[in-house]
Amino acid sequence: MTEVVGVDIGGTKTHLAIASDDGARDGSRDDAQAGAQDGGHGGVLIREAVVPTSSWRDTPANAAALRDVIVAQLGAAAVTRPIAVGAHGCDSTAQCRALEKALQALVDGPVTVVNDAELMPPAMGVASAIGVAVGTGSIAVARGEAGELITAGGWGWLLGDEGSSAGIVREATRAVLADLDRGRPADELGRRLMAAFDAADGPELFVAVTDAASAEEWGHHAAEVFAAADEGSAIAAYVIRDAGEQLAMLVGRLRLRGIHADAVVAGGAVIENQARLRDAFTTAVAREFPTMSIHVLDRPPVMGAIALARRSSQSLTEVTS
Repeated sequence: MTEVVGVDIGGTKTHLAIASDDGARDGSRDDAQAGAQDGGHGGVLIREAVVPTSSWRDTPANAAALRDVIVAQLGAAAVTRPIAVGAHGCDSTAQCRALEKALQALVDGPVTVVNDAELMPPAMGVASAIGVAVGTGSIAVARGEAGELITAGGWGWLLGDEGSSAGIVREATRAVLADLDRGRPADELGRRLMAAFDAADGPELFVAVTDAASAEEWGHHAAEVFAAADEGSAIAAYVIRDAGEQLAMLVGRLRLRGIHADAVVAGGAVIENQARLRDAFTTAVAREFPTMSIHVLDRPPVMGAIALARRSSQSLTEVTS
């Protein structure tokens, strides 16, 4: 039995998995069919583990530490298998290749490294797709005709990351403060944000949000925005709708740069778990790009890494046979 290894390195956690390479190599099943029958694992899942990314990753290209965590969590034999890695922070072709080269020098199996958002389309068995990651941050990714990584967004919680949990809280706070400037009393959203940040009024909210300025701290309170929308806050509903529009604009930017994808796959805790944002995004994409199919991730992104490792294993088998 051949095994393959998948690693999803997120900003917060790293998900590692090893699976049997029991894919459809004779063309009798396409990737989507295989995913439907085996849960998207690309074979039988043998072992998996989740560890805090901060527990091992010191630099964007810490290949030695990555090798060590693979061995520690999946066993020494794992580094002799085909390995595919989706890495948060590998936002250019050069960065992906640098980590790939460094890791390849330390392991025996073939290595593939991509941006972590690139894992979502193969996880869902969808080819020719743009991946849109929506979690603490946000980014849209695809590969150009020459195989180069092309991204849109991902500019961080201070300047961008529209539609992410941090971005939604940032824009919700701005909207609440603007409404207070108009002399209106705080609505459901304003009251919820003030309670969440232990603030009594607009000036205190401004100070508290500023003092808590980090993607994780802001993103932690995104649920308040969605709850306020459910309670009838027009401001919260607008912020969420605009977040979906902004995420759809990332898809548009990639299309303008020559990405002719047939589909978009969105994933991440926020868009997977919040129906209002999901509906706003899918509505905007369908309006602007009616021929594109839209998918929302329903399985761990590491399954995409396993699918990529399977492709590497298959290519290696074809070359050596």
